[in-house]
Amino acid sequence: MKTTGQNLVPQDSGADHTTAEIAQQPGVWREVGAVVAAERGALDAFLEPLLADGDLRIVLTGAGTSAFAGDVVRASVARATGRRTDAVSTTDIVADPHASFPDDVPTLLVSFARSGDSPESVAATRLADQVLTRVHHLVITCNSAGQLARLHGGSASSHVLLMPAAANDQGFAMTSSFTSMLLASLLALGALTADAIDAPAAAAEHITAGGLGPHIEELLAREPERLVYLGSSSALKGLAQESALKLLELTGGALVASSESSLGFRHGPKSVLNDRTAVVVYVSNDPYTRRYDLDILAELRAGLPQGSVVAVTASPDGLPADGTWLLPGLADADDAVLALAAVICAQLIALRSSLAQGIRPDNPFPSGEVNRVVQGVTVHPLPQRPDDVA
Repeated sequence: MKTTGQNLVPQDSGADHTTAEIAQQPGVWREVGAVVAAERGALDAFLEPLLADGDLRIVLTGAGTSAFAGDVVRASVARATGRRTDAVSTTDIVADPHASFPDDVPTLLVSFARSGDSPESVAATRLADQVLTRVHHLVITCNSAGQLARLHGGSASSHVLLMPAAANDQGFAMTSSFTSMLLASLLALGALTADAIDAPAAAAEHITAGGLGPHIEELLAREPERLVYLGSSSALKGLAQESALKLLELTGGALVASSESSLGFRHGPKSVLNDRTAVVVYVSNDPYTRRYDLDILAELRAGLPQGSVVAVTASPDGLPADGTWLLPGLADADDAVLALAAVICAQLIALRSSLAQGIRPDNPFPSGEVNRVVQGVTVHPLPQRPDDVA
């Protein structure tokens, strides 16, 4: 049987795209750095007048995985720009635009979209234009031919930041598209400098080259029926959400996956635990927030079978060697940058779990009940005012 890549995934298992797209991420990130550097002048000309306005609100938007990109970078972007920054999914904007844009303030809508062809992607930008008096659009997309890129490509109030061609994942689930757009937003909005890409790329190469392979295999050898991802900071909670979604997608829903914050998990969601549950805790680099992650780790390890609770961390401080997956070179990184590398652990868990279930990861829903580009959405016209609705 032929295999491909360091992870020795069979070529005839329907995983070629997904496997390659996970493995290519460090190289693609370096391409993203070059793309943003080449557009720096145009980006600054577009962004600087907007960011100079103290009343500016930045809204990070997307659907599904693209929405989680906004959750991961929100706090970093807010710190870098000094402007109010919110993550609001396109699905929420389309369903309730007036609640998503409650104040008519100058707004920069940052749209994340792999294809740009999902119905909500274009609708969210049009609704923002309808509801707000002053809105500009930064479109970060992997598809130059997508509706979103074509709509905003020639607009004076928009800037389209196109990702490298390799970032336009052909597999079902978003992997390199997610991390590429996440990284691009940090670079474009001043939350990360180009010379800082090497550290997460090196950590990612450690993972994709098999540095954590035995640990992942050991966890999955337990054959968990449920998998929980936890993270306390806003960035790592967003990462936990994306991690759970990746497992649901690639296993076709065959495995139960959930996510929460380390503190929030005790308030009901902890009910999911049983002896067939595995838990992955993303440990924050922030010294204060980290304490809560260590607390939940100690509590869960005391109550669950040995080896079923894992810490993914950039620093081993306060953690036993057993069950600790170390991401080298990121101990001083912002949690959003930590998430950039850490998500590869979740992608590989999802890929291996999918194969173990006999599912083809590149197309886990062959009957079409769930699609790579969302279908079946009707975007309804919005009355001018909420009270116009009968």
